[in-house]
Order: sequence, then structure tokens, then C-alpha cells
Amino acid sequence: MTGAKRKKKSMLWSKMHTPQCEDIIQWCRRRLPILDWAPHYNLKENLLPDTVSGIMLAVQQVTQGLAFAVLSSVHPVFGLYGSLFPAIIYAIFGMGHHVATGTFALTSLISANAVERIVPQNMQNLTTQSNTSVLGLSDFEMQRIHVAAAVSFLGGVIQVAMFVLQLGSATFVVTEPVISAMTTGAATHVVTSQVKYLLGMKMPYISGPLGFFYIYAYVFENIKSVRLEALLLSLLSIVVLVLVKELNEQFKRKIKVVLPVDLVLIIAASFACYCTNMENTYGLEVVGHIPQGIPSPRAPPMNILSAVITEAFGVALVGYVASLALAQGSAKKFKYSIDDNQEFLAHGLSNIVSSFFFCIPSAAAMGRTAGLYSTGAKTQVACLISCIFVLIVIYAIGPLLYWLPMCVLASIIVVGLKGMLIQFRDLKKYWNVDKIDWGIWVSTYVFTICFAANVGLLFGVVCTIAIVIGRFPRAMTVSIKNMKEMEFKAKTEMDSETLQQVKIISINNPLVFLNAKKFYTDLMNIIQKENACNQPLDDISKCEQNTLLNSLSNGNCNEEASQSCPNEKCSLILDCSGFTFFDSSGVSMLVEVYMDCKGRSVDVLLAHCTASLIKAMTYYGNLDSEKPIFFESVSAAISHIHSNKASYKLLFDNLDLPTMPPL
Repeated sequence: MTGAKRKKKSMLWSKMHTPQCEDIIQWCRRRLPILDWAPHYNLKENLLPDTVSGIMLAVQQVTQGLAFAVLSSVHPVFGLYGSLFPAIIYAIFGMGHHVATGTFALTSLISANAVERIVPQNMQNLTTQSNTSVLGLSDFEMQRIHVAAAVSFLGGVIQVAMFVLQLGSATFVVTEPVISAMTTGAATHVVTSQVKYLLGMKMPYISGPLGFFYIYAYVFENIKSVRLEALLLSLLSIVVLVLVKELNEQFKRKIKVVLPVDLVLIIAASFACYCTNMENTYGLEVVGHIPQGIPSPRAPPMNILSAVITEAFGVALVGYVASLALAQGSAKKFKYSIDDNQEFLAHGLSNIVSSFFFCIPSAAAMGRTAGLYSTGAKTQVACLISCIFVLIVIYAIGPLLYWLPMCVLASIIVVGLKGMLIQFRDLKKYWNVDKIDWGIWVSTYVFTICFAANVGLLFGVVCTIAIVIGRFPRAMTVSIKNMKEMEFKAKTEMDSETLQQVKIISINNPLVFLNAKKFYTDLMNIIQKENACNQPLDDISKCEQNTLLNSLSNGNCNEEASQSCPNEKCSLILDCSGFTFFDSSGVSMLVEVYMDCKGRSVDVLLAHCTASLIKAMTYYGNLDSEKPIFFESVSAAISHIHSNKASYKLLFDNLDLPTMPPL
């Protein structure tokens, strides 16, 4: 009997744990998003815009690859590899349709710290000058790329480990002000790192705490060593780039293909430098020799992983946070969803695989993503097409870039950082929405400038959590007695026909970054349930929706949401009497709820709003100015709905038209 029971249990266990074919397919689709969108790719509609976007993206990938490789203290050719392999891996595993992965300024700066610390510039004279069998580069250059590849490998391993631990759901603690301040501060660091090329100066590598200020102190102390030719060429390049890009942006609706000013400038500057021999005549620094081809893969040196663990964590966190922000913005703009944990896997594998091909750490860049927006890219095919052109550059065109002046390349990088630098304008927004977020932005930016991007990110997260923990004990909930009295008054004042189409939801907790996503999910679930059902109830259901995390408070609905036919236009009243405080993330999510409901033909009305909430929402989003949105009470909002319905009914009666279904 005992043996039979064991046999039965083992059979049940095997049935429970034996994966079915459908389960494997679903897992593959979830972990390989390319299997989900590639079979449905529309060649007729998407191939042309993806091809145009791919060509423009390839120009950005090449220029940024060369510059960010120099920024990472390695040979420029390794930047071309970093523009190729990460983009291919992310196209397979990533979920962002408009996320262009490749070399990234922030991760390059972080990895440069490890490179300069382990293989400093003064070691160049100590190493053998003979060329190695890899690309014909010196031992010194190969030692440096080995360090950068080790940072990329370990950073990728950390990201994959975070994917295994499902830490993607914890990224809500990195709020929008923190990301904005950190990326703006890092962009300021990148501009500072390019100053020596813009001015044509020879400058030692300066890093560490307050290194930002030491660089400018060195520049002013050695101002006489500025090369006037490099300065004038830099200014001319910046003016041309800014002017043409602004014209492209202004007339992008009238012209089908924008002018690739980066490519034109590279060709023109390289040709002019070659014809006039600027390298020898004026002493301008040029890119130099670019080897052809791709070397055989080689594993990064494992013996130095312990020495680069600090930089690896910085690359993993900063690169992921910046990339996730771009992916979420892309998903919000084009109405699709992404999985935060899957993004950990995609970027982790991009760094791990690429490290075997001598690549520096990678991530998504705002300039490339914005370029995909402006050129009308549809899918990740645009990134794959750009890889084809990058491959052509590696095998054929690379040696022609020898004469490209570094000051022109630096100008392209500085102008490409415009999207990050103009985030200074966010200060006005945060001042009007939530002054605490304004303070977090400023302090995070200062820490990023004074120390590094990873330090600024850590400070911003800790500061945000500490402030929210300090504010929550002062939060007050809604009085149940008042809510019941208000509900009874609404029922007695309005007729049942109107009540069938109104849903009242109470927000009885603060709305901040901790619970903003859950608030949106809960609210959308209620609306979807209503649209899916066709059996109306008799009265208004009052749902006390608590959107805090389970660790802080539990929320539930007292009754089922009132249901109406999907063809009827419904109204949603948000009772904000318990909305004690908010931050910019909460206001942003509330505006997003309003816009999404508007797209679903659901009218959103807000009751019991404070003056600060009305001001913040009006400033933050493009709300409908023709219809009143904010009301003093729920009863006033219901009266407005009732009066609108009565006016529509009177209008149709006067026109002698058939009676329309209730709105």
C-alpha cells in the first residue's frame, strides 16, 4: 500500500511539473519578444520608415560610438563594436520598440574610472610597443579594452541576477525627478569631458569627487594653450548642427526625409582636414587609424572582476534606469506595454554577450531614441537595419574616418546631448507641481555633479524614500460616515437612469511614486470590467479604492463596480477628499488616467480637489478646457452630469429626432 501511494504521488508530481508544449511556447514568447512581433511585421507599411530611421540611426551610432569609446578611455574602434552587438541582442530580448541600445555616455564615464585606475596613461611607456595579433593594436590598447569589457561583463551579470530576483518591480522607487536630475547631471559631465577636444587642449585625465570643478580650474589655468583653429571649428560645427536640426524639426511634417546633418558634417570635415592637412599644419587632433573587421570573440579577463565591482554596479544600475525610463516613455507614447524585469534580462545579456566582442558597457541613449521618434520608426527592425550600416562602416568605411577632427566629433556629441540638457526646464514644472520634488531634483543634480551619476542616483532614491516615509504618518483617510451620507444624498437627488452611468471612486490615500502605478492599474481594471459587462445595476456603487502598497495599507472595494453597456458613454467621478498630499509622479499618473479615460469615451470629473492639486494638474497636462473637470463636491459633479443629459435630451426633442439611447 505504501509503495502504491508513493507511485501515485510520483505520477501526480510528474504531471504537475512536466512542462507542456504550450507552456514552452508562452515562455519563449515572454522571454523572446521578437517571436511575438516579428511574425506580424507589415513589410508594406513599416519597411520604408524603418529603413530611413535605420540609416539615420546608423549615423548616430557611428559618431557616438567613436566619441564614447574615447570617453571610456579605449580605442575608437571599440565604440563601433559597441554600436553593433548590443543593438542586435536588445532587438531579440528587449520590449521597447523605439529603444536604441548601444554606447552610452553615462556608462562610458563610469567604465573610464576603472580603465584609468587599472591601466593609467603612464603605463603606455612601460608596455611593449609591438602590435598584437588583434586588429594590429598595441598591448596598451588591448589591456584597456579588457578592463572595459570586464566592467561590461560583470555589469551584465548583475543585471541578469536582478532579473532572476525579479527586482524590476522595485524600480518604482526611482522617480521621475531623480532620473531627470541624474541624467542631466551626467550630461553635464559628458559636456565637461569634451571641453578639451572643443578647445584643442591637452589635458590629463581628471576624475573623482569634485573632479568636475578641477577640470574647469585646469582649463582656466591653461587658457593660453587653447588652439584657436579647434575652437573656431567647434563653434562652426555646433552652429550648423543646431540650426539644421531645428529646421528639420520645424519642417519635418512637410519633408519626407530629414537632412542627415551629422553625416554631412563628418564627410565635409574629414575631407577638409585631409585636403588641408590640418593634423600637421594646425595641430588638430584627429580620430586616427580605424582597423577593419571584427576580431574573434574572447572572454573578458576574470582575474580583474573583483577590482571593477564598484564600476560594474554603477553601469548596471545607471544604465538600466536610464534605459528603462526611455522604454517606458516609448511605451506610453505609442500605447504598448513593457515588462521591467524583461528589460533587466535584455540589457544584461546585451552587456554580457557584447563583452566577448571587445565592447564597452552599453545602454539606451535619449538622443538615439528621440531620433527614432522624429524619423518615424515603427519597430525594432530600424535598429537591425542600422546594424547593417554599422557593419559596412566597420569593414569598409572605417579607415576613411582617420581624418575626422576630434573637435567636430565632440561638437556632434555635445549637440546630441541637447535632449538631456534641456531637462533643466523641468525645474519650473516641479516648482509648480511639488516643491519637494523640486528640492530632490536640485540636490540629486548637485550630488551627480560633485561625485558621479551612480552616487547621485543613490542619493536621490534614499532622499525620496526618506521624505515619503516622513510624510505618510501625517496622511489622513476619508471619513466613512461622510461618504455614506454623500452617497445617500446622491441617490435621493438623482434618478436611477442617470445613476446607472456614473461611477464614484474615492482616493483615500496620498498619491505618490510608491502607489502611482497600483492606482492606475486598479482604476483601469474597474473601467475594463465596466466596458466588458452589459448588465446595468440599479444604483451608484461606491468603491473606496485604496492604492497603497500592501506593506503600508490594504485596500478593497466595498461593492461591485456599477456596470453599463459598452456602447453607452459613462462618467467617472474621482472623490479626492482623502487626497492629502501628492508628488509629481502622482499628478502625472492622474493626468494619464484622465487622458486614457478620455480616449475610452469616459468622462472624468474630480471632486473635493485642493487648490494645489488643481494648479498642479492644470500645469502638468493638456486638460479639456471646454468642459469643467473640477467640482466642489460629488453631488455637484453628479448634478453637472444630470444637467448635461437633460440638455442633450431637450436638444434632440426640439430637433424632432428619434430618442437616442441614454449617454
